[in-house]
Amino acid sequence: MKMDQDIVADWASGGVVALTGRAGGPPLVPPGRAATYARELADLIGELTVGAHAPVRVDGPALLAERAAFTARFRSGRTSVGGACRLLPTADGWAAVSCARPDDPSLLGALVGAPLAGDPWEVVTEWLRGHSGDELAQRCELLGLAAGPVRPPAAHAPVTQPASRARVGSLAAQRNVAPPLVPRPVEGLLVVDFSALWAGPLCAHLLGLAGARVVKVETPSRPDGARRGQPDFYRLLHAGHRSVVLDPDTSAGRRALVALVDAADIVIEASRPRALARFGLDAQAAVAAGTTWVSVTAAGRASARVGFGDDVAASAGLVAPEVDGTPLFCGDAIADPLTGLAAAARALTAPADGGGFLHDVAMSEVVAGTLDHSADPLPAARARRSGTGWVVEAARGHVPVAAPRRRETSGRAPGMGEDTTEVLRGLGIPSP
Repeated sequence: MKMDQDIVADWASGGVVALTGRAGGPPLVPPGRAATYARELADLIGELTVGAHAPVRVDGPALLAERAAFTARFRSGRTSVGGACRLLPTADGWAAVSCARPDDPSLLGALVGAPLAGDPWEVVTEWLRGHSGDELAQRCELLGLAAGPVRPPAAHAPVTQPASRARVGSLAAQRNVAPPLVPRPVEGLLVVDFSALWAGPLCAHLLGLAGARVVKVETPSRPDGARRGQPDFYRLLHAGHRSVVLDPDTSAGRRALVALVDAADIVIEASRPRALARFGLDAQAAVAAGTTWVSVTAAGRASARVGFGDDVAASAGLVAPEVDGTPLFCGDAIADPLTGLAAAARALTAPADGGGFLHDVAMSEVVAGTLDHSADPLPAARARRSGTGWVVEAARGHVPVAAPRRRETSGRAPGMGEDTTEVLRGLGIPSP
């Protein structure tokens, strides 16, 4: 895809270019139009909330790089900005492999067939050199590892672009036979958020800005992993929300979970369907009862694949190729915020008849839809020095490369489970 002025400006002004490239090397312009799609989605969210008490106005391209403004992490080539994902050569190409969760080193040991002590990357790198990307994908799906082969955009079917009020409904209905979706206000609606990390919480955050009442739900054994991350960034996404902790391993906890979902207007979840089904939660039944259900997954509800923002984006083809074809990471876990924006835009719509709807939002498809599927990838355009900063070339001049920037919030994020009793009582749900 030819990089026009708007696409280059969106990439550079949002901070993603500053996060793309090798440490110590020049910033690179990612392929495709993800930053422009983020701007379109942010504009659409603003349009859909124009009648709200507080219309939601955010800078879509800047949201893609926002976390790095809090963590002060920088571009690092074949290691992700967050440090938990690597781009490694396989027998037939490249793969993105994440090691972000406490259990991942043991799962990587199962992948390579040997226990791993200490740093796993040397052994994993050697194993990948002797195995194909397809074999990696099959094994990782069985093991629940977040990893996958890096495929060029031509290997994926184009999905989305551009975003508009008319299109958000048709995008959401791709896999669902349902009446046309129309904008709907969310002020005062109850959002029950089972998601974690970045994509789902960003969706919930944007709905909260539009006036929805957001209740974050965690279990005692699986708190949101983002609680271990940068505290101010966690506070930004969760300020003003309520926190409920329920134990699905008890019958009383399962009953409370079901009752909470029954009371919800919108449910956000980011698990494979079998995970919530084990808790007694049925997405299809909730939708039949009139609930909007937003399901954020790596590759769709029909897939068992596990994925995080960095490995999903890279495996979908969003990498910055060097001249020799070596792929480098683009931005910081970019599939997460891009999907969070897309999910929020969809959640701001509903069938005209007032019924429920299941939004199946696959991170890999959101990313793939921003890439050019008609041409072979070209080496990424390099920024050049200009005074103390960097600029990238566009059709009508130079575009400065902006640093990631952060929004501020005056609220606080609730402690884990601090609102459980009050929220359940307010909804008439017996406490476990």
